[in-house]
Parts: sequence; C-alpha cells; structure tokens
Amino acid sequence: MFENLTQRLEGVFNGLRRRGKLSESDVDAAMREVRLALLEADVNYGVVKDFVGRVRERAVGQEVSKALNPGQQVVKIVNEELIQTLGPAERLNMSGSKPHTLMLVGLQGSGKTTAAGKLARLLRSQGERVMMVACDPYRPAAVRQLETLGERLSVPVVYEQGLKPPDLAYLAVDRAQKGGYTMVILDTAGRSQLDQPLMDELRAIQGKVHPAEVLLVVDAMIGQEAVNIAKGFREVVPLTGLILTKIEGDARGGAAISIRSVTGVPIKFLGTGEALDAIEVYDPDRLAGRILGMGDILGLIERAEAAYDEGVAREQAEKMMAGEFSLQDFADQLRQLRKMGPLGQLLEMLPGGMGQMARQVSPQDAEKQLMLTEAIINSMTRQERRRPDLLNASRRRRIAQGSGTQVQDVNRLMKQFREAQKLFKTLKKSGMRGLPRMFG
Repeated sequence: MFENLTQRLEGVFNGLRRRGKLSESDVDAAMREVRLALLEADVNYGVVKDFVGRVRERAVGQEVSKALNPGQQVVKIVNEELIQTLGPAERLNMSGSKPHTLMLVGLQGSGKTTAAGKLARLLRSQGERVMMVACDPYRPAAVRQLETLGERLSVPVVYEQGLKPPDLAYLAVDRAQKGGYTMVILDTAGRSQLDQPLMDELRAIQGKVHPAEVLLVVDAMIGQEAVNIAKGFREVVPLTGLILTKIEGDARGGAAISIRSVTGVPIKFLGTGEALDAIEVYDPDRLAGRILGMGDILGLIERAEAAYDEGVAREQAEKMMAGEFSLQDFADQLRQLRKMGPLGQLLEMLPGGMGQMARQVSPQDAEKQLMLTEAIINSMTRQERRRPDLLNASRRRRIAQGSGTQVQDVNRLMKQFREAQKLFKTLKKSGMRGLPRMFG
C-alpha cells in the first residue's frame, strides 16, 4: 500500500545521507520532496503542512547542525514526527464487568463482517470466550456470511428473525452473560452512504447495550473519503477506535496517515488480507518503519512465531548445520512460509538494503517463482526428495513434465539447493565464524 510513498522517501533520504553537512537550502529542498510525496499519497493537506513544518523546524536547528551524521539525524526526526502524526497505539478497553461488547460500524462493503470474524479469532486465541451477533438483517446473505465464519471458528452466532437489531443486541449480551462468555461482537448493518435510518439504528443499539468499544471499520482503498466517513459516524456514536481494512491493496496510504490527526479517533487494528488471521494490532512505530523503508522485523518475527512449529524449526536448523537438509525439508519450509502470508507483504517487512532489493522483484514474480518451486518438488517421489542424488536426466524430464515446467527449471532448483547445502557445511566447519566474511 505504501510502496510508491516509500520509494519516494527513500530517494529523498539517500540524497541527504550523501551530504557531509546540511544547509538550510538542502533541508528546504528535501522538505519540498517530502511534501510532494505525502500529497501524492493522498495525505490530508493540513496534516502534510503541519508535519513538514515540525520536521523543518527541528531539521534546521541545533539538533542536526551538531550531529555527526546530519542526513541520518533528519531521517530520525522524520521517523519520530511520523510516529506522532500516526498517533499512539491504544488497546481494546477490557475494563469493567464481563462480557465486554464490541460494536462494529461502517459503510456497506467496508469489510465489517470479515473484521468481526478476524477479531473473534484473535480474541479467542488470547483466551476469551467469544460470541458474535448478526445485527444486519438487511443485506442479502449477511447473516449467513457471519454464521459461516462462526462455523469455521467454532464461535456461536446469535440471530433471531423478526427481532429488531437493538433488541437482538440486548438479547445476545444477556445470553452471553448467563453463558459465561467474555466478549460479544456486534456486526451491525451498513449502507452505501451515511443516512438517517442507519444512524438512528446505531444510536439505538449503542444506547441499549452500552458497548465497551465502538469500532469504525474503514476501507483504506477509498483514501481521504475515509476521513469524512469517520467524521460522520463520530457525530452519531462515540467512536473509540478504527479498523483500517484492505491495507494490502494498492491504495496510496493517505488515510492511514491522516485519519488520527483529523478525527482524533485512534487506529486499533489493520486488516492485511482476506484470511481470518490477516489482522494486526496497530503499532505506529512499526507502521512508520514500513512507510520509511526501515522494515518491520518485529512483525516478521511475530508472523514466523505464529506459523512455525518450534520443534520442527529446531529440527530443521539442526539438519541444516549437519549438512543433512533435504528437498523434503525444503518443501516443509515452503509450506510454513505460505502460512506467514502473501510473499509481497513479507518482502515489504524487510529492512534497509534487503527491503530495497526485495522491492526490485515484483510480488507477482516472487509468488510465481515460489509456486514453480513447490510444483517441481511436489512432482518428485518421496525418495527423490530425501535423496536428490537419484535425480538423473530421465527423472528430471519426468519431474519437469509433471510440474508443467522445463528441465532447465529443475536443473536451476537443484543447483540452488546444492549451493545452499555447501553454505550450511561451510558454516558448520567454521563454527559460524564464516558469517561475517560471507555477508560482509
């Protein structure tokens, strides 16, 4: 989502880092580029003006003029001011008596129902007993969609035909309290635009159950309009947080940067895809790092921890260092990598030079190469995966035919695999001392 903005800002920062000293005119030229980059990313004009003003004031002062590396100091200032603009992280309100009620509001098509399922999965993984409530009887199949999500998650969904949404919400909270549930998620109705009947119904639900959180689900793809939608809902119900969905798309990212400053409502979650595990707790430090091309190593580690089995990972590491790593182990690693999410998202989370190199390869090309590799390995017999030395010319032709690839593709994979095996053996012999030499 922030790819174009990241590339523009990286260009500005690279120019600053090459200078031993920074004059006021250097800073002004850099700030003009930063301003243009942010405006092109659809960031609110007032937010851009305020942000650039704060950065410039600090960048032409003593803070930078006395720094050993002025260019890096300016990047540090931009990072700090961006974090301030994005606003602090705020967690869900879990105080008071249980069950805690989360009320999701938003326009039709913003992803409320999917967000309800994602939240249910996340909260359940944290030990909560969750119930979902289908408070949208108007949209065709809305109730069935939520029930399907509930079945996949083994989370109960409450719906009573003919019961008005405010009364249904009250009934569900009462059931949850008697049944020992700790969280109730209300999936309310949306409209194609803000209208009075929608707002009256939301106000009635809020007054009936007094939710601990009223979360506005906003589609990040609509850009600055997201800010106007947030303002409209905030005038009717007491919004406590935002869920920005579809940030994995090709939106320009302005909504994520602007919305907290303009509305005062904190972002609490980011939707990063369609899968039920594609949701992140909002962290401004990490988001700023990704926008500025610094990566998000913590996020990458968290995804790896969620996807990888610790015992399997340890066993594979031992095999690598012993030089016993087989194509079967490689196939297992590819499956684990798939669980971490789309490859394009993982590449964006790499920091510095690694991230820049990764962004030179399109996510589509990387994904295609991964699929080809999987197809080739899946076309091998179990014995061939464990003993690659068996792969003579005729076997390689059979594998290429079975995987829909060329013999050259099979040969290329085997060459890469052999080189990896040699690397692991070298590391073992050097007792890891060879790492600095090999990676500079």
